[in-house]
Amino acid sequence: MIRRFVAVCGAAAFGAAVLAGCVQLEVAYLNATDTIAFEADGSDLLVNGTLNSRSLAAFEQAMIDNPDVTRLVLLEVPGSVDDEVNLQLGHRVRDLRLDTHVTADSEIHSGGTDLFLAGVERSMEEGAVLGVHSWAVGNLQGRDVPKSDPEHAAYVRYTKRMLGSDAFYWFTLEAAPVQETHVMSAAEIAKYGLLTKPVVRN
Repeated sequence: MIRRFVAVCGAAAFGAAVLAGCVQLEVAYLNATDTIAFEADGSDLLVNGTLNSRSLAAFEQAMIDNPDVTRLVLLEVPGSVDDEVNLQLGHRVRDLRLDTHVTADSEIHSGGTDLFLAGVERSMEEGAVLGVHSWAVGNLQGRDVPKSDPEHAAYVRYTKRMLGSDAFYWFTLEAAPVQETHVMSAAEIAKYGLLTKPVVRN
């Protein structure tokens, strides 16, 4: 299973095999529980938690319950433990023509940042944290997979649909390994076209 999230279970002193096993257990746990919450606030849908295999179904139910929602507000989203479902969720957000927003207190990473891209209009308040890193399957990281490998195809299609170019995807693979996260600078956010509106400054 491909994942993009900030792992919290391993210490640097662990051997690679032990750390990989720890992460696999964490991923299994996160996919077996309700780790993501969608809560309506007027026309906004507040998003909190780790995106997992249940996220798309939870989102669909939230939209049925709250048909007037026009924007996702991502608050604390450390990433995704099921990238296949996360990309499906992002495509669904774009299909519904929803916008995305991050507040001054928001902190989103990896798969959370991928989901942010799905907004037709994408806005952020000064102070928001957007983090990126490579995806991984077991010990294999996306940055180590040849660009011609079909494993990249779904990510490339997704990023091209959302941003018009796949440049941001290749940037994320090199920005940081999966065990770490790279917090994007204002210059990087502008370079890769993550926003469609100027940053809201308080």
